[in-house]
Amino acid sequence: MIYQTLGKSGHRAWIDKNRLYLKYGLIGLFIIILLATSLFQVQPEEVGIITRFGKYVRKVEPGLNLKVPIIERLYKVAVERQQKEEFGFRTTSAGVRSEYTKQGTADESLMLTGDLNLADVEWVVQYRIEDPYSFLFRVREPVVALRDISEASMREIVGDRTVNEVLTVGRAEIASSVHQKIQQLCSEYSLGIRIEQVVLQDVNPPDPVKDAFNDVNQAQQERETLINQARSEYNKVIPKAKGQAEETIQRAEGYATERVNNALGEATRFNALYLEYIKAPEVTKRRIYLETMEEILPKAGNKILTDESGNNLLPLLQMQLTSKK
Repeated sequence: MIYQTLGKSGHRAWIDKNRLYLKYGLIGLFIIILLATSLFQVQPEEVGIITRFGKYVRKVEPGLNLKVPIIERLYKVAVERQQKEEFGFRTTSAGVRSEYTKQGTADESLMLTGDLNLADVEWVVQYRIEDPYSFLFRVREPVVALRDISEASMREIVGDRTVNEVLTVGRAEIASSVHQKIQQLCSEYSLGIRIEQVVLQDVNPPDPVKDAFNDVNQAQQERETLINQARSEYNKVIPKAKGQAEETIQRAEGYATERVNNALGEATRFNALYLEYIKAPEVTKRRIYLETMEEILPKAGNKILTDESGNNLLPLLQMQLTSKK
């Protein structure tokens, strides 16, 4: 139909024109493909690693970058993102109320302690990629290697402690020791990983003995409670008793000091009187006699005074009776 309408010369011109459009279209498509394979975007939390024929060439920073298509290959590594590996459990749904499962994780969480008991240990290793080159090219499957290192380190540290330490007071020390051990091995194997934190998520006895262990743990807690109560009562009673004893001692010492001082005063007074008595014995006797009589006569009531022979006693009595009448 086109050939009949345009003729032979017109048909050839139409074909040449379409070939030109096709040529320009192919050139444009090639340019688009070239740009699409040359331009790439590196996110802010990533770095780009460029290899040429499989050999490391350079590292590119976040932003818009270029590479040689086909010849060069790009690897993006999230160096600013904190990543984690879970052991003994898996997160099935992350969110405000995350959901977890232990299905298929018993082999990695069940461990033998130093006193030949079993403990079910769940933990998390949080890490960042510190050296992208080492992470990509030094070790095959570095994340798998990190998991193997973490499990081996945890089993070694737990195997050096008793089950009570693992389940109760030794958890923080275990996490710190495992952290140091994992980081040491990661550096030795050139994984290019920096360990941020090791967290013991949950540590429990195995399910068959969990009830018995909980009873033992409860008994130990009650024991500690009773000990603390006894110590509290001790701290109340003993200081009070010590204070009362100290007070009694101080009062006794004060009373003894007072008696000694009084005795010394009386002795000093007596010595002074004695010295005066030696100087004039008769005068001193007379004075003492008068002072004594002055003190006791007012307390004696009716008094009868006689001479040495007892004469004139009756008249005095009669006068006394008469005066009373």
